[in-house]
Amino acid sequence: MTNLDLFQRYQQFIKEENLFSSKDKLLLAVSGGVDSVVLCELCKQGGYHFEFVHCNFQLRGEESERDERFVSSLAEKYEVEVKVKKFDTEKFAAENKMSIQEAARSLRYEWFGELVDNSEFRVQSQEGSHHSPLTIHLLTAHHADDNAETVLMNFCRGTGLHGLTGIPVSYGNIKRPLLIFTKNELVQFAKDNKLEFVEDSSNLSSKYTRNLFRNEIIPAISKVYPQVNENLNDNINRFKEIEKLYKIAAGDIKKKLVKEKGAEWHIPIKQLMAYNNRALIYEIIVDFGFHEKQIDEVIKLSESGSGKYIDSPTFNYRIIRHRHWFIISPIQSAESGIIIIEKGDKDMTFREGKISIEVIETSNPIAIGFKPQTSNNVACLDAKEISYPLILRKWKTGDYFYPLGMKKKKKLSRFFIDQKLSKTEKEKAWVIEMDKKIIWVVGKRIDERFKVTERTKSVLSIHYEPRV
Repeated sequence: MTNLDLFQRYQQFIKEENLFSSKDKLLLAVSGGVDSVVLCELCKQGGYHFEFVHCNFQLRGEESERDERFVSSLAEKYEVEVKVKKFDTEKFAAENKMSIQEAARSLRYEWFGELVDNSEFRVQSQEGSHHSPLTIHLLTAHHADDNAETVLMNFCRGTGLHGLTGIPVSYGNIKRPLLIFTKNELVQFAKDNKLEFVEDSSNLSSKYTRNLFRNEIIPAISKVYPQVNENLNDNINRFKEIEKLYKIAAGDIKKKLVKEKGAEWHIPIKQLMAYNNRALIYEIIVDFGFHEKQIDEVIKLSESGSGKYIDSPTFNYRIIRHRHWFIISPIQSAESGIIIIEKGDKDMTFREGKISIEVIETSNPIAIGFKPQTSNNVACLDAKEISYPLILRKWKTGDYFYPLGMKKKKKLSRFFIDQKLSKTEKEKAWVIEMDKKIIWVVGKRIDERFKVTERTKSVLSIHYEPRV
């Protein structure tokens, strides 16, 4: 493979993947190692407009400072600007309980994002009369060997299908134009073009996970399968194609099952569980911050009682079991159509106003002149009869309760007619439910079964404050 071949493949790959054009501005992530140095030369030969960015993680003492100086001298060679960022990586890792590798990755990509968005880089193009802004991309020097290592690590760590598709060629404004080249090809290109670079001594140590795979595990596998890296990259391409089909199929099923209603998503439990497919459950819940390990919790939730729920560990969502439905809802969002009330909750805000809850302890509320209900906006209930969680939700067709003073149940639709509620008032009606029983039609009437009596020892008082 000649140098011309490698450069031509580089240019062809950029075009095929539509990564960037000669009109764009490129920020090259340059460490000083052979990979990033080759990336610089290829961009120079391609006539692209670029600058350097360099991360100094301050993990290797003087060697880290040497790398920074080398990158600065390289920028002088190419007559480009260089931006350097020093990180206290060890402190960040300790504060966030992360490994050094995770911390460095997090710091690096956060800074990269800031650079791409930074207004100082968004100079206006002087071409044309409209002065349209330049498109900015940040390039990293990940190559095929990095990709193979990543997939093998993901497979051993435990991952879904996406983890086997490797490092993405393009992710937003981050581009990786060297992913088709092996490390040996890049090293040979550097030798042929007499490119100077620096060596990272930590690459020789296997204390970091990636280095362990690079220095020991993959070489051991290659003794049995000499083309292990090539085979892994072939599999990456296969998995990418498989994932495309998988996403299409999963997307079609999700459209049938998941219905967006305001700030919520409703999924029929029986239909979902009939697929008997853990991957489908994962595809539905992952967008709301739930992990793959929570699939078992969702399956268990499908067999639980109404009002049970699980929370997302990363996003502000929960999955609520409500009768025959899973409802994915923002946690305690005023825009939710269903809100969970736990024991000890004091104030809850919802679309139509606010409710405040308190427990009044007394040996005999009736005997001391306690008035069970002073207005429609106050519900006084026998706390002994109440079990948590409660559900605050909009009423729906088919709902019924036993209105205070009545021994027979009545549908809410009939109750609203008797109360002469307008269409708008009906649309704003909410209820508090416990174990599929409505205990209060908010602002209207409590259920007979939960009223305060002579035997009541503790009163649950709920105050409703309508939205003005």
